[in-house]
Amino acid sequence: MIMTQENTVIGQTITFDAETKIKQNITKSLYSLFPKKSPFQKPIRTCAVVGNGGILTNSSCGAQIDGADFVFRLNFPPLNWTDDIGAKTDLVTSNPSILMNKFSSLTEKRKPFIMMVQEYSSPLILLPAFSYSANTEVSLRVLYTIEDFELNSKVVFFNPEYLKNLSAYWKSMGLKFGRLSSGLMVVSIAMEVCDKVTLFGFWPFSKDLNGVPILHHYYDNVPPKPGIHAMPDEFYKYLQMHIQGSLRLNLEHC
Repeated sequence: MIMTQENTVIGQTITFDAETKIKQNITKSLYSLFPKKSPFQKPIRTCAVVGNGGILTNSSCGAQIDGADFVFRLNFPPLNWTDDIGAKTDLVTSNPSILMNKFSSLTEKRKPFIMMVQEYSSPLILLPAFSYSANTEVSLRVLYTIEDFELNSKVVFFNPEYLKNLSAYWKSMGLKFGRLSSGLMVVSIAMEVCDKVTLFGFWPFSKDLNGVPILHHYYDNVPPKPGIHAMPDEFYKYLQMHIQGSLRLNLEHC
């Protein structure tokens, strides 16, 4: 799942999972940036994976989310609505395109990025550094920036081999997509490392269960770019797993 010093060696060449023609040599300096072992040490009993869907608005799920042993969040969402979304964050992903567009790839002022990170309680920051060539430099800048400002957060990177295998698995399960969403990537990790997984805020539709219009995200109404992810199809997979008892999909007020 994560690049560690246990699953890589100095001198190894890895292949990017999205741009498969791109390869990266694991130098001594790069190797030194990886954690010695996986940050996911079992057993983790209960996990909450918090999506950013508008269905969380007025849900009062914050306490239930914060009651989980481990809380995953996606793409550094704002935490202003703690009654609905909680505040606890053990791991948060970040889409490199957001870092590029919102924070100028951390090549200019870095304080706005640091202020955003400081809203969280020292989470693991998970980045797809070895998916696209454009991701690598900005992902490393995140790690260096966290170190330079002496924050307690740790930056870790997806293992591209894991993402390649994960993509193949979900395709074998009938999903059709350009690329897996970060949500499904994180749900997949949670399913592997947690005994019980509950999903909150996963709802890719414009109306709730009662037919009431809702925002796309609990914090804005910006839809995803078309043609990349298969959000409704992914949701139906979550629903299937909920019915099977593999995870719990929370769609109601808490």
